[in-house]
Amino acid sequence: MKTYSIGEVAKQFGVHEDTLRNWEKKGLVVPDRVGPREDRVYTEAHIAQIIDKKLAKSVSVLEDTPTQQNMDLTKLKTFLWRSADILRGKIDSSDYKKYIFGLLFYKRMNDVWKEEYDRALEEYHDEEIAKADYNHRFQIPDDAHWEVIQNTSKNIGIKLNEVFDKLTNANSPKLDKIFDDLDFANEDKFPNETLQQLVNHFSKYKFGENYFSSDVLGDAYEYLIQQFAADAGKKGGEFYTPREVERLIMRILKPHTKDHVYDPTVGSGGFLLEAYQYLRDKDGEQKARSLYLYGQEVNISTYAIAKINMFLHGLDGADIRRGDTIANPQFTTNAGTLQKFDIVVANFPYSIKEWPYERFKNDKYGRHDGYETPPNKNADYAFLLHIIASMNENGRAGVVVPHGVLFRGNTEARIREQILSKDLVEAVVALPPKLFYGTGIPAAVIIFNKNKEPSRKNKIIVVDAENEYESGKNQNRLRIQDIEKISNTIDEFKTVERYAEVVSIEDLEKNDFNLNVSRYVDTSEKQENIDVNSVISDISALREKSQKLDAELDARLKELGYGD
Repeated sequence: MKTYSIGEVAKQFGVHEDTLRNWEKKGLVVPDRVGPREDRVYTEAHIAQIIDKKLAKSVSVLEDTPTQQNMDLTKLKTFLWRSADILRGKIDSSDYKKYIFGLLFYKRMNDVWKEEYDRALEEYHDEEIAKADYNHRFQIPDDAHWEVIQNTSKNIGIKLNEVFDKLTNANSPKLDKIFDDLDFANEDKFPNETLQQLVNHFSKYKFGENYFSSDVLGDAYEYLIQQFAADAGKKGGEFYTPREVERLIMRILKPHTKDHVYDPTVGSGGFLLEAYQYLRDKDGEQKARSLYLYGQEVNISTYAIAKINMFLHGLDGADIRRGDTIANPQFTTNAGTLQKFDIVVANFPYSIKEWPYERFKNDKYGRHDGYETPPNKNADYAFLLHIIASMNENGRAGVVVPHGVLFRGNTEARIREQILSKDLVEAVVALPPKLFYGTGIPAAVIIFNKNKEPSRKNKIIVVDAENEYESGKNQNRLRIQDIEKISNTIDEFKTVERYAEVVSIEDLEKNDFNLNVSRYVDTSEKQENIDVNSVISDISALREKSQKLDAELDARLKELGYGD
């Protein structure tokens, strides 16, 4: 087993050795101790902890020349993040993620194609058959293989643009818009030397399925997304929801075989992946692949990230579309109505002031039928009404919302009352602070259900989970036990002192349908009732005992010749 000294780890992560010692004191990364001097020794598991907890701002590959054979997930993560180091400082950190993702996906496509070609050639001994479309998941034209870029010494950016155009055309509509936001031909951003470094970097290893399964490469891609989100600060929250939050919501919603799962603001696709992984862990790969996955995203770069995320995880059937969900929902029926889903999940952009209010006010899809129109300076309830309208008759939904959605007044208060009066809300969960990238805004989860169990009719459960989490330097996270406690509490649907309260519709009405969690769950320490008379009696007894002891002490001192 490969091990590293504290000096080696400090050097590789660009931190001082004292920083590692501080992490050790806090219990974040505790190295092994070996030998008579109990020297600190870091293993690959410790390195993975530093990476996964995002304790360091940058990370380098721990070996100068790792081989393909020893390229495990930890080394793959660090190798991929090192590709970002090549671009860091040359273009804005919020932009270079799409170029790294594009190149990684291209290399994966190319190497998988080569493996498929070799297998077919070995079986049929015919090059034309080996190249035939039906033998390949993606089509790679002869003049668009990775070797073409690898052998290009001048104008690499222009050649990359040409290759991506050819890949798109050869795989249309499957890869439509995936590479549209990539332009490597800008020499100010991408000098030829920089692109040569990137190409050489990705050329070091093969990324085919013989070397990296969809699970491993997909996990590494998810790590990259997470790292870019942390690097991008506030903008990171626009395309990435912490996986722990997505995992919590899926544990509550519990996807079933063949469920249709929809995310109207899909971001990088994490919710859809979590639905797949939940069912895979529960019932196996075959049933997990029976899920129907749908998503819509307005930002073209983020749309491409989500599409690539699905492809790298082997979920080619996921239907991800681009467009503004409020202005132009993409998932509609032939009759012009909204498509309905078993599960809807979302972490929509909070409190958008500029949104297509007039179009929504005259909505042809009837999304606010039976409700007031949301205010024209805040789109939060427009997203919520879209989500509710997208649920089928047995549909359930899990939505991350800012706390203001729970208690804001005026028009939003009336819409909230209308939603609660229709008995659509099943649970409200107040989340811990600082879970999301680049924002300290407190968030909550609302669980909707159009077909509640009879025992839950006209009731909701309110959970205050704000105080149970793992604290981090820049960001907190939900632990496994926190996720389990929240989901189990909702499953059991019972009041838990200082944590959860089952609330009736009558109690909600008494509170003007305000969902502020603190109105229903009292997390303060209970003060012990004090019997004043008993305390006075105890004090008197103590005084009497003290006087008696003082008298005994004086008598003893006199016997010894001290005192008067």
